[in-house]
Amino acid sequence: MTQIGKSSAKRSQPSYFMSILGVSLVLFILGLLGWIVINANKLGQYFKENVEVRVYLKENISSKDSVELTQYIASKPYVRQYTYVTKEDAKKKFMADGNDDWKNILEANPLPASIDFTLINEYVHSDSLAAIQADLEQNIAVNDVQYPRTLVDNLNENVKKISLILLIIAIVLCVVVIVLIDNTIRLAMFSNRFIIKTMQMVGATRGFIAKPMDMRAILNGAIAGVIAIAGIIALIFFAEQQLPELKAMRDTTWLAILGAGIILLGILISLLSTHRSVVKYLKMKLDDLY
Repeated sequence: MTQIGKSSAKRSQPSYFMSILGVSLVLFILGLLGWIVINANKLGQYFKENVEVRVYLKENISSKDSVELTQYIASKPYVRQYTYVTKEDAKKKFMADGNDDWKNILEANPLPASIDFTLINEYVHSDSLAAIQADLEQNIAVNDVQYPRTLVDNLNENVKKISLILLIIAIVLCVVVIVLIDNTIRLAMFSNRFIIKTMQMVGATRGFIAKPMDMRAILNGAIAGVIAIAGIIALIFFAEQQLPELKAMRDTTWLAILGAGIILLGILISLLSTHRSVVKYLKMKLDDLY
């Protein structure tokens, strides 16, 4: 009888290993999608912030007008970086692109000086660029303002499409994650239904029964979240070793937010699913547990 009792007690002990492992796997998949979304946003921002606007200066303008225009552009909130390109610098760029020298045909350098600048991500839109162009063209020192209109339109359109697709995938995956974690927790709690009912039958209150299991659910959710984060970090370092360019897009702040979100989500869903299962079995009749 003693051996049977011990064996029965061991079988009645709550088993959380598979529950933690299952939740960790699901959170890892969700975190992986989050990392892809972060990188997609950073990649879109990178391309946008490399769109260059060129302000060509008129010939024979005074150095005063040139300096004032440069200072005017530098003071604008939409400018990320700017460079003043002299006529000689423009010629060097022209030659570096593989073009033939015109010194045997032309005596003077036909290329104008310019101020080239890139923009802050938020200003790389057709409307904003059109307004910037109209403003700069009013300056007496400006001959022309050029930027790749088609590239900007296509870039914004593609970023919107990718963002929409990732948003839909994220919403669907979040729903799947919640359902999978809930089912995993409920399956783990199913093996504890007789423990819950026995405690109720000997007079334990609902709060007394639920509290330790809720606390364990919080701990399990946190452990699962940490395991998922460790897996994501390992995958990120592996990916960056294979593609060193990914290091430039690493955003530590957003990765920290992602990690905190994964842990909180694991804790929240584990707690709610566990508490709901406990309440469910407390309300059931003993015969219904079989």
